Formats: sequence, structure tokens, C-alpha cells
Amino acid sequence: MDYPELPAQARTERLEPPMGKVRMALDTDARNQIDDQFAITYALLSSEAMEVTAMCAAPFHNPRSSGPADGMEQSYAELQRIFELMNLDPESRVHHGADRFLESENEPVDCPAARAIISQAAKEDKPLYVAGIGALTNVASAILLDPEIIRRIVVVWLGGHSTHWPHTKEFNMTQDQHAARVVFNCGVPLVQIPCLGVASHMLTTLPELDIYVKGKGAIGDYLHEIFREHSPDHFARAKPIWDLSAVAWLVNSVWLPSGLIRSPVITSEMTYAFDDDRHHIRAARWVDRNAVFADFFSKLANHAAE
Repeated sequence: MDYPELPAQARTERLEPPMGKVRMALDTDARNQIDDQFAITYALLSSEAMEVTAMCAAPFHNPRSSGPADGMEQSYAELQRIFELMNLDPESRVHHGADRFLESENEPVDCPAARAIISQAAKEDKPLYVAGIGALTNVASAILLDPEIIRRIVVVWLGGHSTHWPHTKEFNMTQDQHAARVVFNCGVPLVQIPCLGVASHMLTTLPELDIYVKGKGAIGDYLHEIFREHSPDHFARAKPIWDLSAVAWLVNSVWLPSGLIRSPVITSEMTYAFDDDRHHIRAARWVDRNAVFADFFSKLANHAAE
């Protein structure tokens, strides 16, 4: 696949943290676990920072699904459910995604989600931020279907581990390794929010959610319920709500200190290899967990009071 060459300076400028309100498409395997639901809610509550132009259902395959197609359909239904709980109309904003993972780095899965990303990217001169919190199938498919969108989007992806980790065998990356390689290799402006080492700090507990989430409207009660039901034992147990971090970078990048690195090579052993001739991406180094949750809890309370 031949990708358009984005000049290094132009890519570096696109990788600067955004100033002001952005347009954002969220790509999510919404039913894979319970953290996507928090991130979706956070994005929809953060209208001061972003206009959510599209919500795309990503495929996943784990014990919660019979295969990637079923996972995508469950994600689509979960997006619909969250919109309804927040009294929002999902029509025209929620899109079905790929029904399978990529079979190679050259073969896209043509689907409504990929087409929505392409369409939204073309609507304005300013870039569309595509926040991915699942496998990158839809995002990579959009790039493969229309490589020119590399010039018009910035991908913010929660996936892979920090580069100092001994491997990158992380769910979002291993679900669709071909898609991850497309995004890391094609030269699209990419902001990586690593899982272990960064998003793993996004810990919360049931007692905290008892105070700040339960009773905060229908969506607050739903988030509290799925968190409570996720584990049979909450004694001395904190759970990371990983996906909040990708949205948080767009809300306030100060909360996720980051820097430019050379895009790592994803090896067949699911480790990183490094080449100083590769293009730059931006990678988060840490997350201010307290600031992110404070913002999320405050917005949830304000929404419930409306």
C-alpha cells in the first residue's frame, strides 16, 4: 500500500496538543468490558472540549462475544443504550463497524464506521480527531479505503504498552495486529496512550463510585451497576478505567504529559523494535488520575442536575 507522504513538519504540528474545541469521532468496542461506557459518557459530557461527530462500533472477540461480528453488534447496541440513558438521539451519529478483523495490512473491511470516519474527515479543513479505544480495525480500514485522510485526521489510540515494557501483548493491539501495524506504519499523526505504564493508573473503586457516580442520573446508575457487577468481590480492589484516558487527552492534554518518539515497529512476537529513521508519533508518559476523575465526576453531577 502506498500512503501519501505527510511532511515531517506538518505531522509534528498536527501532533501538538489541540487548542480549543475539536471535532472527534470515537471508535469503541463498547461492550468488551466496562470502561468504554465511562469513556463514551465522558466524551458526550465534554461538549466544551469536543464535538462528537460519530460513534463507531468496533469488533472484539473475548468470552463476552462469539466472534468479532457479534462483538461489534454488541458494541453498537451498547452505544445506543448509552445515548438513550443520556436522553440523546443516536441517529446519524452511531455507526456499525467491521464484522471481522483485517486479514492483511492491505485489505480493508468496508463498513459504515470506516466510511463515517472518511466522511467526517472531509467536512472541514481542521483535523478530525479519531479516538480509538478498541482494536484499530475501523480506523485502519478508513485509511486503507482512502489513504488521503492521513492528511486530515489525528488518531488518538489507547492501545499497546509503554515502550519500556518487555512486550506489547495488550488486548486492543493483539485483537487486530494488522490494523495496529497499518496505523503505526502509514505515517498518520498518532497519539498513543499506552495501557500498562500510563492508562493502568486510571484506578477507581466501588466505594468511590458509591459516592460520586451512583444516583447521578440514569447513566450514573448504569455505570455504577456495571462496575459493581464486574467483580464478585470488591474488597481492597481497585479497577482501571483505562479508556477514560484517551478522551481525557482531548479534554486537557496537561493531564497526560507526553512527548515525541519514533514510531515503534510492532514485531511478530508482539514486542517493539526501534528505528531512528521512522516518523514521529506522540506517546503519553503518565496520567494525572485525580484530575481526570475529578473532571468526570463533576460533569456527571452537573448532567444529573440538569
